[in-house]
Amino acid sequence: MEPEVISTIAQETVLVAVKLLAPILLSSLAVGLCVAMFQAATQINEQTLTFIPKLVTIIIVLMVAGPWMLQVMIDYFQGLLHQIPTLIG
Repeated sequence: MEPEVISTIAQETVLVAVKLLAPILLSSLAVGLCVAMFQAATQINEQTLTFIPKLVTIIIVLMVAGPWMLQVMIDYFQGLLHQIPTLIG
């Protein structure tokens, strides 16, 4: 196996990981920003006030985007398995 092939597989893996994590991270970031603005406006510094909305948001995003995320992972893994003979050969 050549170094270029390994590099290409690593790049594809990172891109798939970013593609899968982006909805979770972006929604969590948006909720965290909204909660932080609310805390700054009301001067409430409660730690659970930031944790609970982010947790709920992540759960909702996983429920909505979970099937799509699973399908992306399955497609990537199947493509990788089908490439094994050409990668080794």
